[in-house]
Amino acid sequence: MAQQQQISLPAKLINGGIAGMVGVTCVFPIDLAKTRLQNQRSGQQLYKNMMDCLIKTVKSEGYFGMYRGAAVNLTLVTPEKAIKLAANDFFRQQLSKDGRLTVFKEMLAGCCAGMCQVIITTPMEMLKIQLQDAGRLAAQQRGVPSVVSALKMGGTSAVLSRSYNTSPAPQIMRVSATQITRELLRTKGVKGLYRGLGATLMRDIPFSVVYFPLFAHLHHLGRRSPEDPAVPFYWSFMSGCLAGCIAAVTVSPFDVVKTRLQSLKKGANEETYNGVVDCIRKILRKEGPGAFLKGASCRALVIAPLFGIAQVVYVVGVGEYLLGCTP
Repeated sequence: MAQQQQISLPAKLINGGIAGMVGVTCVFPIDLAKTRLQNQRSGQQLYKNMMDCLIKTVKSEGYFGMYRGAAVNLTLVTPEKAIKLAANDFFRQQLSKDGRLTVFKEMLAGCCAGMCQVIITTPMEMLKIQLQDAGRLAAQQRGVPSVVSALKMGGTSAVLSRSYNTSPAPQIMRVSATQITRELLRTKGVKGLYRGLGATLMRDIPFSVVYFPLFAHLHHLGRRSPEDPAVPFYWSFMSGCLAGCIAAVTVSPFDVVKTRLQSLKKGANEETYNGVVDCIRKILRKEGPGAFLKGASCRALVIAPLFGIAQVVYVVGVGEYLLGCTP
């Protein structure tokens, strides 16, 4: 028993890492579309919906343009998902009495897991969003007529200025996560990487509070009999997908706020925000309540398979198999 407990944590970390990498590879283009849809403002819409965003991204940036920022996600998703899933299991074990958990304690365990994961999630999302949104900003700059700069100069020949402007269209700046990290550390220190921490907590804690208890109850319904606790892998997948989808849509407004706060570069005429409350107030005033659901369908499509795959890997016990500790 002591040996099993000793190696259970490394196995859980391996499970979380494998699940995260497989899931991110499958759904990352949809996540990129979500970020760009959330960041575009009313009246400056470059993309009509998810498919329109992906098609335009491929046309302007190539196929691999859909995977901008994927390297950051693949690097940091292993500790992020590992911490989230392992922490939830740890707190459930600590809070359980005789192997039973009340719904409140299940939610409390999820809350603690959500708080633990933001150590990795916040800087990962911070870097990923800058890389994902670079293409949208470049496309917006290409669509802004140079008449704006002429008017700012106070000239009366704005139309002529636009007509004879032969400067090349702005290109997508190829910045790396390493460059962004160095710049943030140089100018703002470590706290620069944790910009939007409050909004990340507002998103991830409620998500975990909803997701983990819901998944546990859905997963429990898949048992063949009370005596046999085994659940088919496809039931684990469907339970993870459904619970992830519901939790993702529930916290989508917080995800919009987090994305806006963590976007360092703004497009033409785009608002800047001074904290969570200011961001919520300005979005409500200028874009209306519907803006808080931008990218909600994309986020559901990202989270559902991501957590479905994660739970299959986790429940099947790939980490235990690799470490040679399967029953």
